[in-house]
Amino acid sequence: MYVDKFDALEQALRSAAPHTLVDVVTDALAEWYRADDVQLRLADYGMRSLQAVETGPGTTEPVPIDGSAQGRAFGSQEPHVTKGPARVEVHLPVTVRGDRLGVLTVRMSEDIDAEALLPDLQRVCEALGHEILVAERDTDLYVLARRAARLTLAAEMQWLLLPGRACARSEFALGAHLEPAYAIFGDNYDWSVSADHLTLTVTNGMGNGIEAALLTSLAVNALRNARRAGLDLAGQATLADQAVYAHYQGRAYVSVLLLRFDLDSGEVEVVDAGSPRLWRLRDRVVEPIDFEAQLPLGMFEDTVYEPERFVVRPGDRLLFGSDGVYDSSSPAGERYGSRTLARTLLATSLLPPTQVPGAVLRELAGHRGDTPLDDDALVVCLDWYGRDERGGVDGDAATG
Repeated sequence: MYVDKFDALEQALRSAAPHTLVDVVTDALAEWYRADDVQLRLADYGMRSLQAVETGPGTTEPVPIDGSAQGRAFGSQEPHVTKGPARVEVHLPVTVRGDRLGVLTVRMSEDIDAEALLPDLQRVCEALGHEILVAERDTDLYVLARRAARLTLAAEMQWLLLPGRACARSEFALGAHLEPAYAIFGDNYDWSVSADHLTLTVTNGMGNGIEAALLTSLAVNALRNARRAGLDLAGQATLADQAVYAHYQGRAYVSVLLLRFDLDSGEVEVVDAGSPRLWRLRDRVVEPIDFEAQLPLGMFEDTVYEPERFVVRPGDRLLFGSDGVYDSSSPAGERYGSRTLARTLLATSLLPPTQVPGAVLRELAGHRGDTPLDDDALVVCLDWYGRDERGGVDGDAATG
């Protein structure tokens, strides 16, 4: 039976030891295109550098995402070709379902037509990206490559809870980021996509360190358990509230903004149980979307949660932020959420949603001046496209 080279590569990657995926790709590209060097770099947790994946003692210096050829491919999500003496380098994004993992760099002789090979190389990157996610169940190699510094134990626990840093489908695209990346306290986000719905949660557990991580872990897993049991949005909040209260008896609680998007109609069901907040950019106008504040999860026994609704239109951009973002103050005492956040959201309107959280957090750092972050800063950005084949979505957003 005829097996083309890409099928053979995918089979080789699936059967390879988890730590040898780059070796499999290197051997294939050397055979196909006489590539003389292949290097995989993964984005660090802070999204500031690209770290080399190395099976031996690490000696390769990281490269910055800003200002490097590899970073250009990572940021633009397009291949970037550079030519040097006697050889050409191709830098290709490695991305899985919208989640930007890193960059694969392929070095070849200058007589190779690299531009003509880009479709083939992009297909290789797609296969490699999917296998990395599978391999991470069995090896620490790729997780370790993402670390520019040691994580605190609390940060380790929080990162393990996250579904990824981005997700894309035809109806929407979203990106998220947490700071400080290597010492997270209680902030978290989660999402799940089905055939007809996107469920998104933005969570802020009180406290810091291990206690905050344990509290948030309990709440996030309780919400997942309720969602997977088929409960509606209010039921998910109620079950998680009961789980947190049963353990902490009101001594600790979790703020959460819980949303369920109907992918067909654009209707969004919301339970606002605490501090995370939402802003919408529509037609160059930024405005907060306010809901009726309900009690955080676990504050009191047997809390009843009531969902509210609003509608998103194709072209809307939603920004979710924790109190570590909008409540941060400048040296003059101005809160970031009062005016600066809206200006930043407008200024970044042409960026893809994967790049917006980082841009917002960089502006936040400038807003704070020399004052370091004393709380988690979490940003999630969601662009809504809707289902065009269904005729799109119309109608004004309205809570209630």
